[in-house]
Amino acid sequence: MFQATPPRAIAFFDVDNTLMRGASLYHLGVAAWRCGLITRRDITSFGWKQARFLAVGENRDHLSTVLLRALEVAVGFEQAELIRLSEEIFDTKLTRRLWPETVAVARRHLETGHEVWLLTASVQEVADVIAARLGFTGAVGTVLEADDGIFTGRLTAGVCHGALKSDAARARAEASGVDLADCWAYSDSHNDIPLLELVGHPVVVNPDAALARYAAARDWPVMRMKRASIRRAARANRVHTSKKR
Repeated sequence: MFQATPPRAIAFFDVDNTLMRGASLYHLGVAAWRCGLITRRDITSFGWKQARFLAVGENRDHLSTVLLRALEVAVGFEQAELIRLSEEIFDTKLTRRLWPETVAVARRHLETGHEVWLLTASVQEVADVIAARLGFTGAVGTVLEADDGIFTGRLTAGVCHGALKSDAARARAEASGVDLADCWAYSDSHNDIPLLELVGHPVVVNPDAALARYAAARDWPVMRMKRASIRRAARANRVHTSKKR
């Protein structure tokens, strides 16, 4: 997907359905339910939205609903506890849902000397944990406002989505002194077309129908993975772990 000896560059990766299968916020919601922070009705709703997301891709209305509910729940909640929950869901849930092909591409970018940044509508704490666990450069997510470590129930800016995601990429490239024409972006969603068009090397990953049509018209490269690759990676990891013992 990219040259072996390119100039300094950044590879931007969406998270949900690009780096991992499904929506990271759903698993955060399950953890919040287990802590008694949200209701069973919330989880049923989140589960339906997760199923639809897996089937047809990202839906802005559903994303807004989930984030609004997250803001309601977050009032008075400690930021440190959200970080702890984020670490828990990565180690117990998200790590088993990572697309091995996308993670491998991200690591090749790092080996080549590129920065690798996650850009996601998921909350910043979740994004930070994913980036740290995978050894990436950093992450930009949706930031919940906190006062002295306690969430207020407001956002510091908008949801890191659509045009705001491309704005974040532009700001990150400027801060790193990188030409966007030398950068990559990876996403599954037509909502990230502004981001994909911003960089010199757009790559679509298991695209939704609208993005697939858009990418085909522009001859953008496409990565397609199947769930079996996640299962194979999990089996290989179990074999490796048992041999170490």
